[in-house]
Order: sequence, then C-alpha cells, then structure tokens
Amino acid sequence: MYDAIVLDNDGVLIGRTPFDTLREAAWDAFVSLGVEDPDLAHVDDVAVGVDPATLTDICERYGVDPAEFWRVRDETAAAAQIDAARKGQKTPYDDVDAVRVLDASLGVVSSNQQATVDALLDHFGLAGHFEVAYGREPSVASLSRKKPSPYYIERALEDLGAETALFVGDNESDVRAADNAGIDSAFLRRPHRRSTELDCHPTYEIDDLHDLVSICGRAPADPDGKV
Repeated sequence: MYDAIVLDNDGVLIGRTPFDTLREAAWDAFVSLGVEDPDLAHVDDVAVGVDPATLTDICERYGVDPAEFWRVRDETAAAAQIDAARKGQKTPYDDVDAVRVLDASLGVVSSNQQATVDALLDHFGLAGHFEVAYGREPSVASLSRKKPSPYYIERALEDLGAETALFVGDNESDVRAADNAGIDSAFLRRPHRRSTELDCHPTYEIDDLHDLVSICGRAPADPDGKV
C-alpha cells in the first residue's frame, strides 16, 4: 500500500527524554556561555519547543549570540540524551522489532538533533533498519523546519524515492506535518497519549507498532525463511 514508512523517533521508536534532563542541558548551555544564573523561565523556554523569535529575544537579554547559543544548547542536549541511553534511562519500546517485517522502505524523521538521532539508532542497533534518518542540524534555521513543517519529511521521501508514504508519530505536530507533506499519517497512542484529544484527523490511530503490519503489509521472507 505504501512505498515508504517514515517514523518519528522519540515516543515512537525510543522512549521520550524526561523534561528535567533537557532543562539541565539548557541550563548548562547558558553557564558554558558565561550566564551563571539565568532566569528559570528562560531556561524552560529554550529546553523544549522554542521558536526563532523567542530564542533571539532571550539571547539578546543576556548579550549572547543566538547562533552560538543554539549550537551549544543542541550539543549539550544531544550529549545528555546519549548519556541517558547509555545509562539505560532512555530505551527502545518493546514493539520496535515490528519495523523489521514491514513491507516498505523505512525512514526516521525527528525534531531532535541529528547527532542524537544517529547516536540513539546506532546505540540500540536500529540504524540498519532505516535507509534514511533525519534530525535537525544545530542551527537557528532548523527551528523553523521542525514538524509541523514538512521539511525533513519531504527530504526523506525524496531520498527514498517514495510516491506513497505513511508517517508515524505520537504528536499532533506529526499528523499536521504529514498533512503538510501530502501523505497519510498514523497517530500512535503510547501510554503517554492515551487521553490526548487531537484537533486534526490522522489517517489511522494505532496502539502498537505491530498494528503497522496489518496496514502496510509484511515483508516477504528470504530464501532462508528470515525477514
């Protein structure tokens, strides 16, 4: 049914990062650039979901270059998440092996850092299942390319040569990004999304990655009976 299946990473393949971990990383970014006691509200603003205008305003308050700050912030956030994975605090979901049997080309598109995406997929032995994996580059411009922008999804689909595709995510922004890219979407109701009410309409709602097999088909076995 689909040439390609593209999946979000955090909350879909691998568990989400606790906010406190991201807050600490953001604090460390301020400190590393000479801001010893930033306002906690500003730390929280840049920890998750900041937009370019807010980032620029906050950096101007502290006399810090936004491009330099964001590079450092992304580096500290990536390092914190990779460390959490190595310590067993951030792990793949139990159903992640379902991707092995899907009958389509596979990709990953995340609003997390490219360095984080690459390191996590490699650390958990998942990289070989995906033909492409896109996260953000450590630049202010990348903030405008996060989902619901279709920017990285469209790059992945072009690389995969896909004419029909499904994007799988656990956020409303994932569904909207798929809509903006002109492709179907599957909203994954992990436990942290059981009661989420959406203001948009995904093509499918699923409870488990194994549900994708019935939607997308099972890959044919090789001559040795393996998939």
